[in-house]
Amino acid sequence: MNERGILTRRSLLRASAAVTAAAVMSVREGGPALAQAKLSGKVVYWGGLIFSDEANKLLKSTVTAWGEANGVETEVVMINQNETVQKVSAAVASGTLPDAMDINLDLLLPLSLQGVFLALDDVYDAVGNQQGGWYEGVDRAVSGQAFPGGRTGIPFGVSGNLLLRRRDILEASGYKYAPRTWDELAQQAAAVSGKGVYGLGLALSNVPDGNVQINVLQSFGGRIADDAGRTVTIRSAETRAYLRWIKENWDKGLFPPGNVIWDGAGDNQAYLSGQAAFIANTGSVGIAARNQDPELYAGSAFTPLPAGPKGLISPFIPQLRAIPKSSQNAGAAKALVLHLSQPEFLREYYKVAIYGPVLKSQKAFEAFNGGDPILTALLELAETGTAPAYPDVYNAAYGEMLNNFVVPKMVQRVVIDNWDFDRAMDEAQGQAEGIYGKYN
Repeated sequence: MNERGILTRRSLLRASAAVTAAAVMSVREGGPALAQAKLSGKVVYWGGLIFSDEANKLLKSTVTAWGEANGVETEVVMINQNETVQKVSAAVASGTLPDAMDINLDLLLPLSLQGVFLALDDVYDAVGNQQGGWYEGVDRAVSGQAFPGGRTGIPFGVSGNLLLRRRDILEASGYKYAPRTWDELAQQAAAVSGKGVYGLGLALSNVPDGNVQINVLQSFGGRIADDAGRTVTIRSAETRAYLRWIKENWDKGLFPPGNVIWDGAGDNQAYLSGQAAFIANTGSVGIAARNQDPELYAGSAFTPLPAGPKGLISPFIPQLRAIPKSSQNAGAAKALVLHLSQPEFLREYYKVAIYGPVLKSQKAFEAFNGGDPILTALLELAETGTAPAYPDVYNAAYGEMLNNFVVPKMVQRVVIDNWDFDRAMDEAQGQAEGIYGKYN
């Protein structure tokens, strides 16, 4: 281990053989074998390229060292996460998927329903049993309701939208603590709005950040569909209450101008330029502030999203590892995925990758106890956050509804087109029914 506490390639190589052997022995003692006693052949691995060079290098060197220790030829290809959908879709069409890969839940679900990936319940159960169990929200995200054919992904980290706030200017106005509810957030935002600062730097546009409004809607008790995930239920008194909250704060001038047409970086830029007191975004904005504006970073704080009148909805998205059914070396691929789930690797990986933990035992890792405010917030998100879509059902129809930005468009009808709440809800209800009807 070097002076920064990161495993070197040589130390990983020594650890790999021991960890893999111990993991395989442990699994065999508790159930069916997950890997052959003697591994061989080649494994092609697609890793998710993230914004941490250290994390990317550590993942690649770990896979390489594992292969050398176990007699497996490995080829690691790092894929930019913005290009994952395009590359995976092309590989599915041409039959050239790798043996194992990093993938997010949004892409794993529809491809799993098409039968692209192997069920990995044996690996999932083994890892959970060995390491204190999965966090409840993580377990729910990959449950049988979402994956009726079996769990096809092994979670290795959680990401999600955090509430970023300008602690410096808020404390100067008497607000020392994060808002517990969306009403408190609006109150704090109103207190600091003015002189070029807008309190609510929340996207209301047709981009993924705009879909945070679904979470606000759900915290007010609104729903996209029923508990079966089939019948659309947007039109409701709870949705009306949510729209009233939006409209009242819009009329107070708490939202930055142009936030209804922001691109995906609109809220990032508003926060980094000092124009927004609150935004909902991933830890990447905090990383950018730390690198570009240390003063802004020092004056910022990070917490999960606040609650609404009906409860806390602060979802996270698990990042997972999956094995295509087309793999020519599934046994070795399983052994690799099992190895990458061991604490010897993840203890070091979490220090340099902005992900929260997925297993309860990982709470004790140094990464989450070293004072990094972003990692601390991600730990809290893993412990108290909600599974994707909850309390709605995360299914293919819900995913298409997200991609069509049904809720942000409803909000735009209210704040820009001045539609009344009933008319806006009726349009959104009809749009969602058209989507869900295709899957029922």
